[in-house]
Amino acid sequence: MTISEFKTYFKTELSGLYTDSESAFLSSIFIEKITGFSSFDQRKLSDQELVIDDEKKLLKLISELKTSKPYQQILGETEFYGMTFFVDENVLIPRPETEELLEFAIKKIRSSVIQNEMKWSEKSTIDSSSLGMTNNPLKILDIGTGSGIIPLVLKKHFSQAEVTSIDFSEKALETARKNADFHQLQVNFIHADYLNFDLNQNFDIIISNPPYIGIDEEYEIADSVKEFEPKMALFSPTSDALIFYKKIAEDSKKYLNKDGLLFLEINQKLGPETLELYVDGFSEAELIKDLSENDRFIFGRK
Repeated sequence: MTISEFKTYFKTELSGLYTDSESAFLSSIFIEKITGFSSFDQRKLSDQELVIDDEKKLLKLISELKTSKPYQQILGETEFYGMTFFVDENVLIPRPETEELLEFAIKKIRSSVIQNEMKWSEKSTIDSSSLGMTNNPLKILDIGTGSGIIPLVLKKHFSQAEVTSIDFSEKALETARKNADFHQLQVNFIHADYLNFDLNQNFDIIISNPPYIGIDEEYEIADSVKEFEPKMALFSPTSDALIFYKKIAEDSKKYLNKDGLLFLEINQKLGPETLELYVDGFSEAELIKDLSENDRFIFGRK
């Protein structure tokens, strides 16, 4: 089978799951994964026969895709915010909305740093990773880290920051640590049940994409998600879909520094209810829509 013939076969076999453009994209990345041929090489070598072992591996991948298993899990990796991350069945596959959250957070953090540098330029020397009056490193807390995408992207952009991440799943933390090692970024990962965990220090930034799908919404979630991604990362552990947000609100009142920033990804169905939790104790609290015009994020300033 040639490369061109495999791509045609791939499209035909998976026509019920993917559009033609999706099939073209996926067949290309799988061929590159197995053969090492880039998409450009594949165009030049479209009539080249695949070696038998590579053809067998590619056909096996098609069989896995037919089960609706996410292609990122089959590849064992995904691209997110310009970085490659390892993923498996123990972590959520990063969504575009979380990229939006990080894009917004990075801009807000940088803006706050600049404003504070200007404010205190005549009084102290401000480090580029500090929000306050001193040159102490920016302290960031990520709650529910999963594969580590949020803390690692922030650590890459704010290299001097001290980043701490909490997750209940030890297996998820194994993946997060693997990603940290791959990118050579230092994050303090803590294995703990956040809902029963007491913080012992203050932070300049609190950010989280916690489980926010209510138990009563499970029927709305695609089987390909429920069957292959960890339910503890998707669904609230109780009948209260806002349980994580309530604890984050209380912890923010106690442990978020003055002028500190809060960034949350939320359930689009519970925007106003979630925002209400952050009205008291914050000088700013804002409900923000994603690119699809859904209520998706909470931004707060202490």
